[in-house]
Amino acid sequence: MGIVLFILMNLAVMASIYLTIFVLEHFFGLRIDQNTVSGLLVLSFIIGFSGSLISLFLSKWMAKMQMGVEIIEEPRNEMERWLVDTVAKLAREAGIGMPEVGIFEGPPNAFATGWNRDNALVAVSTSLFELMDEKEVEGVLAHEISHIKHGDMVTMALLQGVLNTFVFFFSRLLANILAPKDEEGNPSPFAYMAISFVLEMVLTIFATMLAMWFSRYREFKADEGAVRLDGPQGIYYALAKLGQIPKEEVALPSDMKAFGIVGFLDLFSSHPPIEKRLEHIREVAQEMGYRL
Repeated sequence: MGIVLFILMNLAVMASIYLTIFVLEHFFGLRIDQNTVSGLLVLSFIIGFSGSLISLFLSKWMAKMQMGVEIIEEPRNEMERWLVDTVAKLAREAGIGMPEVGIFEGPPNAFATGWNRDNALVAVSTSLFELMDEKEVEGVLAHEISHIKHGDMVTMALLQGVLNTFVFFFSRLLANILAPKDEEGNPSPFAYMAISFVLEMVLTIFATMLAMWFSRYREFKADEGAVRLDGPQGIYYALAKLGQIPKEEVALPSDMKAFGIVGFLDLFSSHPPIEKRLEHIREVAQEMGYRL
């Protein structure tokens, strides 16, 4: 299924690129000549934002397919009833529309996704209920609702689009300067592609570091939002429990990590170390007059 989704996503991205170029050229009379700086910038913008925006708009569907999320249409037991009611309560308090609520089989984790704060998805793994009590699960849900409230999915998609644009633009601009030229001043095609490929790989590393730094910043803000929505006890003790589990046992797939409750902890991590998150929660709780 993962390979099929990958192929479909790439086909959708390529189709959107060609369609956008066709519309710009045939309906707006805008010719895109990548041999000019302005033309290259327009092409970079189209390529840079196509993938991130398509991923955003298809995020709920892809999450359901990839994670095997089962949407709760009618609660079948007390656990599902409590989950739906709790998400509804938190959504009301956050001032957002009621998200779809789902469950999936997997490591103890949860995530939120969707392109619209009033049409999002919150999904929780069944194993999270085995690990935590209701107050702790509620803290996790408050964290995910905070992501939705602040539009973190949209913000991350836009940031990724900007980063993709500049990676494509500067890799090809610099390749055009560095590649050896023929007598007419045209760069060698092979050298141009080789240099642009290497530059794209290098620039992508720095772009990923920046995107993950922002993701870690948003995690601190989502923890803070959870405290404001639900108090500090739930999210604090939930994270404390998750911190005792080896990180590889709770990580979601790579494209779902950014909005899970916990992920890998390294330079390219979408989440800060749990110890720092707990410290931040204690600071926010103290500022609000809570005691932990």
